[in-house]
Amino acid sequence: MKRILLIPLLLKLLTSCSTPYMGKDLYGADEFVIDSYKIREGKLSILEMEGKEVEELPLELLSEYKDVIHEGDVLQIILYHPKREDIVKAVATIGGAVGFRVTNGVIHLPDLSSIALEGLTLQEASEVIQKKYLEEIKDIEVYVTYKERKEGRVQLAGLVSISSLPVNGTLRLFDVLAQAKVPPDANLFKSYLVRGSKPLAVDMYKLLKEGDMSQNVVMRPGDKVYIAEPFSATVMVMGEVAYRRLVSVPNGFISLRETLAAAGGILFTGDPSYIQIIRGSIVKPKIYTISWEHVIHLPNDSLLLIPGDVVYVASKPITEWNRFISQLLPSFSGFEAVGNTCGKVGVIAP
Repeated sequence: MKRILLIPLLLKLLTSCSTPYMGKDLYGADEFVIDSYKIREGKLSILEMEGKEVEELPLELLSEYKDVIHEGDVLQIILYHPKREDIVKAVATIGGAVGFRVTNGVIHLPDLSSIALEGLTLQEASEVIQKKYLEEIKDIEVYVTYKERKEGRVQLAGLVSISSLPVNGTLRLFDVLAQAKVPPDANLFKSYLVRGSKPLAVDMYKLLKEGDMSQNVVMRPGDKVYIAEPFSATVMVMGEVAYRRLVSVPNGFISLRETLAAAGGILFTGDPSYIQIIRGSIVKPKIYTISWEHVIHLPNDSLLLIPGDVVYVASKPITEWNRFISQLLPSFSGFEAVGNTCGKVGVIAP
């Protein structure tokens, strides 16, 4: 029943010739300013205002991790010894031809038993192999690099110039976005990072525009980054404005003043004391009413809109009468013609 009652209410409110909504569930400028300060806290607060359940970024996502050897990686191993050219040449020949593949977590080297290397860094692998050889041969040195590997990568899509990047345990989101050449008009609010099947509540606006390194997560293999287009998030401006239109919200918020300017400002037929903002679902909207005085005297960041908001500028009461007269008497022009006609139908014109 509540949905049925609210639909006609909103339809009436959003009709260009309607009067401002005057119901009981209205909020004033004070509430709008308070909510604007919540919006300034960032993406997490905005998503909560939209009724979405989100979790803060765990601190461990900012920690670097070891880039380690995995099952199936092929290693290039180089030995150096001033006298044992036989073992040096044997390892070099195998390494140059096929390399040393990690199978079941281990590799096999000439004159040594199997050596477990899976989960170790290259430096750690070099130390383990050298320690094994030193048990048999003194003064030997070991160097380990990758010949082939199943390289972990992060995938990119949307407004980016590259499709993937390799991860190494130290690559962070800021570096990914910089290398991807994200355009300045990209919609950072609608852009997202997915790990596994779960989106992470990373605020890319804070990271790129405000330099907030608490959002600079370390990338993991399989991560997916999507950069959204400018009009992925919008607010709608309706009523007595020069251009009824959608206005892009690239950063998750936009000031009311900027939005009205993008719509060409309020027409002379508009009532500046009734600027209404409809926020939320049609079932349970939150409707604010503010005046032009608030718009010109309060700072921009005190009057903020979020994606999905509808700005409605009501018309002056006289506007509706003028429109009625212009529609009823299209063939008449001038004050005298309107006055004579109104007299005939029993209406006294001033």
